[in-house]
Amino acid sequence: MITPTLLNNRYKVVRVLGSGGFGETFLAEDTQMPSGRFCVIKQLKPVANNPQVYQLVQERFQREAAILEELGDRKDQIPRLYAYFLENGLFYLVQEYIEGQTLTQKVQQQGVLSEGEVREIIINILPILSFVHSQHMVHRDIKPDNIILRLSDGKPILIDFGAVKETMGTLMTPSGNSTRSIVIGTPGFMPMEQSVGRPLFSSDIYSLGLTAIYLLTGKIPQELATDPATGELRWRHYAMNVSANLAGVLDKAVQQSPRDRYHSTGEMLNALQIPATPPPPPAVTTPPIAPSPPPPSPPPTPSSQNGLGSWQQAVIIGSVIGVFLVGGLWMMQNRNHIIGSDPTDPSPSPTPTASSSPSESVLQTIPTPRKTVFVPISPQPSPTPSPKVTFSQAPTESSVISRSAATKVVRQWLTTKKELFSPPYRKTLGEQLLIGKAYKDNISKTPDPEGCIASGVPEDDCLSSVDWLRKYNAYYTYGVQSLDRVIRFIPRNKQAEIEVVVTEELTFYKNGQRRQTSLNTNNYRYSLRYTNGQIKISDYKKI
Repeated sequence: MITPTLLNNRYKVVRVLGSGGFGETFLAEDTQMPSGRFCVIKQLKPVANNPQVYQLVQERFQREAAILEELGDRKDQIPRLYAYFLENGLFYLVQEYIEGQTLTQKVQQQGVLSEGEVREIIINILPILSFVHSQHMVHRDIKPDNIILRLSDGKPILIDFGAVKETMGTLMTPSGNSTRSIVIGTPGFMPMEQSVGRPLFSSDIYSLGLTAIYLLTGKIPQELATDPATGELRWRHYAMNVSANLAGVLDKAVQQSPRDRYHSTGEMLNALQIPATPPPPPAVTTPPIAPSPPPPSPPPTPSSQNGLGSWQQAVIIGSVIGVFLVGGLWMMQNRNHIIGSDPTDPSPSPTPTASSSPSESVLQTIPTPRKTVFVPISPQPSPTPSPKVTFSQAPTESSVISRSAATKVVRQWLTTKKELFSPPYRKTLGEQLLIGKAYKDNISKTPDPEGCIASGVPEDDCLSSVDWLRKYNAYYTYGVQSLDRVIRFIPRNKQAEIEVVVTEELTFYKNGQRRQTSLNTNNYRYSLRYTNGQIKISDYKKI
């Protein structure tokens, strides 16, 4: 299919975002808006080539578009519908472009998410899903690819509703009745009742539960085993640190039978907001002292009126021994607490550990071992107060760049290039990862490009990579992106160098025309710098 360059005499296609059996999705620029804002255009094609069916599809399409408009206007976590139109027998939806990353991209970039992050995402999605259900609509395609974390505020945005797609699958039976022949949903993320064309509200809950499990484990449903006796998914061993509360909520959400799941989003939300009971703190006890075996009881003797009975003497002797033991333990603890610490600070004294250089030293808390020490007590003159010994506060973040952290930054850079060097050229993503020469080469060579040109420097020499691509209406798309292995890693306190082998497949477009496609494996050297609590790339080059 040839991609048109201008749709509805208004929307300039910038690039293809995706394609499938229903048509294609484009990123486009609205040429009739002063801002030239970006928007997402979904092109939909009916499966039946029949005039009678086409008329029916058109009516249903208009009805579904009206619902999407209401959803987007009333909830800011659903993309707004700007317009819809028909052109050359195809149906088009023009929707708000959400700048951000999908949950799939986030996991690919940074790895699995923490329980707190996942819980927050679910709690923010459930009210939106509740609103959708209140409009008698089932989303039908909830999955990590269809939830975008909006860059401006971090909120999860629910995209790509399945109702309009289902309309495209309308067919006419031999008896003249219409039927919808296409099942909407993604294998693995949709439950059994939806796969046979009978979606329920709890079907969305099932899909959301599997999405949360993916965020916690990095495993898609097809990679998870099931219990042969119960049919339940076995996923907990991939996320051992998840609380019993969240694990139980997700287990119930992904039950095979709808009657065993939560019956509403509100019910699931209430279950999530029940505070998890923290495990009791470990008891701090002194090592038990094994008691001596009791002596054999002597035969009872009459007690003297003037003396103490044997049992009374034993009680007194035992009490005296107990006083000495308690006093000794108290002296030992008090002595360990006072020596080398601030008596007003109840926390253990931090002890610096040796490292390769003073700047790399990290303070660690090492408890003083306790042992019984007998200290003679003798009268002494009051000592001259000695200067108080203090320790510098341990840094909240390590400034030493580790091999794993360096590798992670390089992987993030590979992912970022997909959106930095393609419209809408998201410089904000590059600013989060680049500094120094790498920042200048890719984001902004000079704060005053016009002044640079006026000084006699060739214009292209004043432009960064992103600015050059914008000027010449060019961009790159990426296929395979693989960090194959690390060749060498050299840490230098707050800086490091890492040499890696990278395989990349990229295609260069200019003025909408594909100019070159290549698949290469190259060695790169990345220079990294730790600054403001973050590791950034200061330079890189092919070697």
